[in-house]
Amino acid sequence: MTALRTCIGSAKFGIAAHDAPPEDFPVQPSQKDGLGRMCKPHWNQYTTALRKAAPARKGEEPAAVATQEARTEGVGGRRAKEARAAKPEPIRTRAPRGRRQAAPQAGSQGDAG
Repeated sequence: MTALRTCIGSAKFGIAAHDAPPEDFPVQPSQKDGLGRMCKPHWNQYTTALRKAAPARKGEEPAAVATQEARTEGVGGRRAKEARAAKPEPIRTRAPRGRRQAAPQAGSQGDAG
């Protein structure tokens, strides 16, 4: 009989802790035993809940969430095009680089003075 591991769950998102076989846990090299703390199905459920809760923390509108979900779920057709079209322009913090012109060194062209 294989030993069971405890999936820690998440009280915040209503995921109950339970025991599961080690094969259900994702590989996590940074952990001592090399396995994650949540089973794969609950980890997916947890990350989805975090993504949906993020706009509430940031104070965004629900429409932005729908656009993000359509983009991340890979919805094809008209909705995907609308989601791409609704994407705002990136904010540029500095001017784009141009080609550098070769400047002569001081004194190489003959000083006028």
